[in-house]
Amino acid sequence: MALKYNPQEIERKWQEKWAADRIYEVKEDSSRPKFYALTMFPYTSGDLHIGHWYAMAPSDVHARFKRMQGYDVLHPMGFDAFGLPAENAAISHGIHPYDWTMANIEHMRRQLKSMGAIYDWNREVVSCLPEYYKWTQWFFLKLYHAGLAYRAKAPVNWCPKCQTVLANEQVVGEGFCERCGSQVTKKDLEQWFFRITKYAEELLDFSHIDWPERIKTMQRNWIGKSEGAEVSFGLEHENIEQKEIRVFTTRPDTIFGVNFFLLAPEHPLVPKLTTPKYKAKVEEYIAWSRQQTEYERTALGKEKTGIFLGSYVINRLNGEKVPIWITDYVLPTYGTGAVMGVPAHDERDFEFAKKFNLPVRTVIAPPGWSGEELAEAYTEPGTMVNSGEFNGLPSEQGYERICNLIERKGWGKKAITYRLRDWLISRQRYWGAPIPIVYCDKCGIVPVPEKDLPVLLPPDAEFRPTGESPLKYCQSFVNTTCPKCFRPARREIDTMDTFMCSNWYFLRYTSPKIDNAPFDAKKLKYWLPVDLYTGGAEHAVMHLLYSRFFIKAIRDIGLVDFDEPFTRLFNQGTIIYRGGKMSKSKGNVIAPDEYVAELGADTVRGYLMFIGPWELGGEWSDSSIVGISRWLNRVWSLLETGYTNQDVEPKAEKELRHVIHKTIKKVTKDLEKFRFNTMLASLMEFTNYLSKVQEAKNISISLWQETITYLLLLLAPTAPHLAEELWARTGHPYSIHNQSWPRWDEDLAKEEEITLIIQINGKLRDKLIVPASITEIEAKELALERERVRTYTSNKKIANIIYVPKRVINIVTK
Repeated sequence: MALKYNPQEIERKWQEKWAADRIYEVKEDSSRPKFYALTMFPYTSGDLHIGHWYAMAPSDVHARFKRMQGYDVLHPMGFDAFGLPAENAAISHGIHPYDWTMANIEHMRRQLKSMGAIYDWNREVVSCLPEYYKWTQWFFLKLYHAGLAYRAKAPVNWCPKCQTVLANEQVVGEGFCERCGSQVTKKDLEQWFFRITKYAEELLDFSHIDWPERIKTMQRNWIGKSEGAEVSFGLEHENIEQKEIRVFTTRPDTIFGVNFFLLAPEHPLVPKLTTPKYKAKVEEYIAWSRQQTEYERTALGKEKTGIFLGSYVINRLNGEKVPIWITDYVLPTYGTGAVMGVPAHDERDFEFAKKFNLPVRTVIAPPGWSGEELAEAYTEPGTMVNSGEFNGLPSEQGYERICNLIERKGWGKKAITYRLRDWLISRQRYWGAPIPIVYCDKCGIVPVPEKDLPVLLPPDAEFRPTGESPLKYCQSFVNTTCPKCFRPARREIDTMDTFMCSNWYFLRYTSPKIDNAPFDAKKLKYWLPVDLYTGGAEHAVMHLLYSRFFIKAIRDIGLVDFDEPFTRLFNQGTIIYRGGKMSKSKGNVIAPDEYVAELGADTVRGYLMFIGPWELGGEWSDSSIVGISRWLNRVWSLLETGYTNQDVEPKAEKELRHVIHKTIKKVTKDLEKFRFNTMLASLMEFTNYLSKVQEAKNISISLWQETITYLLLLLAPTAPHLAEELWARTGHPYSIHNQSWPRWDEDLAKEEEITLIIQINGKLRDKLIVPASITEIEAKELALERERVRTYTSNKKIANIIYVPKRVINIVTK
């Protein structure tokens, strides 16, 4: 009687043997091409849900595949362990953040090991341990000495619930904290910043990386490059020695249409430019505007507000006096905090002028304009009017001539500005890496010497938030000695943004045990940059942007010799459950543990491959996962039942060899393109075919054994435990995971071919010769990749793709 498939027993057995034999321990082997496959390390939230597994399991399948292809694969794992969620959870449970975090790590490590991944646990990193954050602090000092870290007072985003400052990237939606959802306010504080803006232009260059277009677009939009001119307006005010004030504009061709001048309420010149008559109203308005979020201040359609200061600037191009107003839609952090008001050619300025009954002068005439008042702002190119010597010029030509004039006169110059702001890294919380800075009354700001690192986080500090940094009240931490003059001094009491920890963890994986450097330079050179990075798209303008900046910064310092951290990026989709994206905040998460206990890790891995295209995700279904379990049971039974033949039919053997090599080709191509769902469908189809062969008993025993060998090799990345067990039970040498990936014979894999007609909006545009077995998804993808098709669709939206099997693909565009 055949043994029954028992995944729990098999998986535990092989996980223990793999660990004992250190089969997945990675050592640099220059005789093979390297492949660094990295999944974003998880935050230590308590346990891993199926959403985490959806990022990790397919990544592991691909890493195993590359390993069998002969690559020297590094596929490490660690834990992102500092930060607000752990601190808040520890507070709510009444335990220390360290104890909470380490207990979570222990639980998550067990969960990850139950997955059967090829992680080399000797390379684990934990960002909250001193041996790690010592080097986080070391990198801070390197940036500080390079002039890339600085301290400044600035209006910052303040979360009243989390009781800490947030970076701009951590404020989401209509001005809410991305962690707790509270409304964010503004607060003036001395903070530490990194000069990410120095790298704004280089961060816009994606030419050397293979990333999803939507991530590149998100980063481009966040950086927000604007080209235009910086123009100075004259100041004649008895309270101010300053004789000019500069603005940045993308439309210097509209400068003759300036009817008012706008300052941010926080602009440092506002108090001096405010005349006594308007002082009370201005102060009241400033106080009111400070209560508004950045989103509220800049929201489209919002009713415009503002106050006249009683002062004027001089438009040097026409000599006009222009009234100065303050308004909340001008932000102090963008450009110069000053804006020239051109109501005829800017929508917000038009609304402002109408609200306060200010003049609107047209200086760019729309086609067919005959001098009438504009009903709305005209923002397109046109012909210059009411612009002195520039009248009659096309506005594009006027743009250039005005830029030349202001440069010649010393009134301004062409300029580029960015929406991107410097990265604010200070956090008024306990659970983070201390900033290695000392304040001395005599010496000022003094960096902690490298020999004194790490600056340890005191375990006995009161960590409950008060609105100030908790470390302020830990006297044993705060009171120290100045490294320069040895007099009494005070430590910096803020901790670093946890994104500083994730800036460099992928470097530490290359040599996590050394204690005299953050990494071994030779090993770093061998492994970096990361070949494939997988994780969620939600990290586009935080972790992914910060890491790119960090690598460029330490490259310029001389610590690395590459420009980008991640050569290729893949964003997985999301798992839907009970009508929404799986998340703890929605209470709809599924823990993998119960499914592993009942059905086995290989079944869970397989189902996550099959649930849908990896980049899109899919909906979790308990009934569907059972289908994967049944398939693996069929694979088990296929081998346990055994094979006996009656007659050998050459035609049957020829057909089987065709199916074998066709399947090898299909599975290989699908794995290369992360098409895990269609890869698994091919394996299921192959299994079903072999069941029929087993029943027919019309091939030789040697060919059957060869076929089973191929099946197990193809199965190994997805179901590593089952494949290992069946490999051993069929008499093969240990381990299947050290075997080479099978190759296909093109002649044997070749299929009947058909010609697909490609139409665009019903018109013949191309033809495609494809295998007759091509799927609808594959046919559509191939059609969209064709150069001739791209010519007709590049600037259009694809509304629909109609597929008539084996005949026509019709792409419908708008």
